[in-house]
Amino acid sequence: MPESAAMQRPTLRLAHSDDAEQIASIYGPLVRDTAVTFEVDVPSASEMRSRIIDTAMRLPWLVAERDDHIAGFAYAGRHRRRAAYASSADVSIYVADGTRRLGIGRGLYTALLDLLSAQGYANVFAGIALPNDASVALHESFEFSLVGVYRSVGYKLGAWWDVAWWQRPLPPVGPTPPPPKAMVEIDRDHLERALASGRAHLAD
Repeated sequence: MPESAAMQRPTLRLAHSDDAEQIASIYGPLVRDTAVTFEVDVPSASEMRSRIIDTAMRLPWLVAERDDHIAGFAYAGRHRRRAAYASSADVSIYVADGTRRLGIGRGLYTALLDLLSAQGYANVFAGIALPNDASVALHESFEFSLVGVYRSVGYKLGAWWDVAWWQRPLPPVGPTPPPPKAMVEIDRDHLERALASGRAHLAD
C-alpha cells in the first residue's frame, strides 16, 4: 500500500526559489516577535526568493521537510567581505514552531558543515543573541567554541541584546588555502552523501 502524503518520511535537500514562501513564513514571526534575528523588517517571499537565488550558487542553503512542508532551513554566508576572510563562513539555522526535538537542527547542520568542508572553508562562525539555551546547546553539540560576546550590540523590541560568537574549525585546508569552491563545483556524489548524512538525523 503506497504511503500517503501524511506518512511520507522527512527529508533534507537543497533549497530552491519555490521554497521562498514557506521559508518566509517561518522566518517572518522570528523577525517580528523575537531577537533571534536582528532584522526588523519582515522580508517578503519575493525578497526571500532573491536571497536563495543569490546564495545557492556559491554557498549551501538547505531545507528539511516533514509532510511536504518545510520544517526548518539553514544556510551559510560570507563571514566578512574583505578578501582575507574568504576561507571563513557564517552559518544560520531556523526551525519552525512545532518541529523542535525532531532532529531538524542536527540534520541540517550535519549536512551544512559537511558541504562547507567540501568547499574548502577553514572555519565557520555563528552569532547567537542571548539568552538562547537551545541554540547554544546545538552549537556546542557540534563542537563550536565560544570566542567572545558583543555586549549590548543590538537594540530591538525595546531592549539591548548581547550576541555571543561561536567558532568551529573545519578540517585543515593547508598553509596556503585555495579559494573555496562554489556550490556548483561540488561533486554530485559528495553532495548526495552530505544530504543523506543529514537525513539520517531526522525523526519519523
